[in-house]
Amino acid sequence: MPHLLPATGPQRILAASNFVYTLGSGLYLTAGVLYFTEAVHLPAAQVGLGLGIAGAAALAVGIAVGHLADRHGARGVYLTTLVVQALATTGFLFADGFWPFVVAVCAATGAKSAGVAARSPLIRHHGGERPQEFRAYLRAVTNIGISLGAVLAGWTVQVGTVGAYQLMVVGNAVAFAASAAILLGLRPVTPEPHVGGPRWIALRDRPYLALTVLDGIMAIQFRVLTIAVPLWLVAETTTPHWLISGAMILNTSIVVTCQVRASRSIDSPAAGAAAYRRAGFAFLLACVLVSLSGGIPAWAAVTLILAGVAVHTVGELWHSAAGFEISFALAPPHATGQYLGVFGLGAGLSEAVGPALLISLCISWGRPGWYVVGALFALTGLAAPLAVRWAQRHREAGQPHLAGVPA
Repeated sequence: MPHLLPATGPQRILAASNFVYTLGSGLYLTAGVLYFTEAVHLPAAQVGLGLGIAGAAALAVGIAVGHLADRHGARGVYLTTLVVQALATTGFLFADGFWPFVVAVCAATGAKSAGVAARSPLIRHHGGERPQEFRAYLRAVTNIGISLGAVLAGWTVQVGTVGAYQLMVVGNAVAFAASAAILLGLRPVTPEPHVGGPRWIALRDRPYLALTVLDGIMAIQFRVLTIAVPLWLVAETTTPHWLISGAMILNTSIVVTCQVRASRSIDSPAAGAAAYRRAGFAFLLACVLVSLSGGIPAWAAVTLILAGVAVHTVGELWHSAAGFEISFALAPPHATGQYLGVFGLGAGLSEAVGPALLISLCISWGRPGWYVVGALFALTGLAAPLAVRWAQRHREAGQPHLAGVPA
């Protein structure tokens, strides 16, 4: 990255808060699913089902909270979501069965979804001429934090005791609380004035909704490295367990060094559409490489898994940059929180269906399931340019494709 620190004070506060937040997230993303299977002793299928329920429950939260951030100020709303997430994560320590696990993970996932939407107006307000690039910078910061969290999680997985896993959960919750404390240094942002018309305009924008669905299907790729690969590595390969952290560190290192550069070249919706297409085929190739690591000597399995993770990460760069560009470029300034809340439905969709889908296909079915998942990504990438062109036609005509009547 050409600049290690953002140019302005508010950007630095947002980056610092984001770094601390993702340091805790790196712990959970790397070993969270193993905490529930190894320490709480829930079956993998129940963990996948619970994570899916949480994702479904969080689907509508982002829209409502994003609208609150647009109308009443984003800083206070975002700060509240961080506090709720810290409390909900602490609840993991008391999740000694399936339903307590579902309650805790629903609260945490809902707060996470709400936080993404509530933060979006802050990024647009403080992000300069192209908030997409500042969003890419934050993603690079995110992956630095996740990398460091992954190192700590590697110790947790290697030790493998209940106490080590519980310490990981405590560290995650403390990081969320500290992130909220840092955000107190950011001055409140005056909401953009409402310009009239329908209140829930994002829900009436059909092309944007179509892109949201496609991005949500593609976003299942984020669960591949945090759910499918760790479970596959433990159950189907002879590789050492520290490779779980190694794979995450490789992923985050590439994102840290390349995400901002990748985002600069994707500076229009058309470029974003092409990036979606490239990402889909990269994910297909990565799924094939990982699937071939089962039942072979450890050194060969390590090579294939790391190669698959590297290819997957290239696809992740393209997918993330495409989402940054399209979600901001097609959202009106006065409704950024609401639109980004709607776009966050895609992430909610991946949370809802991704864990159970990946476990049932990649883990329960095995190698053929990896091929099916890869093909799903490739087909989604092919469909994205069609949806982008639909959205552009209506924007050029000055007629956002709204359904229903004004509220």
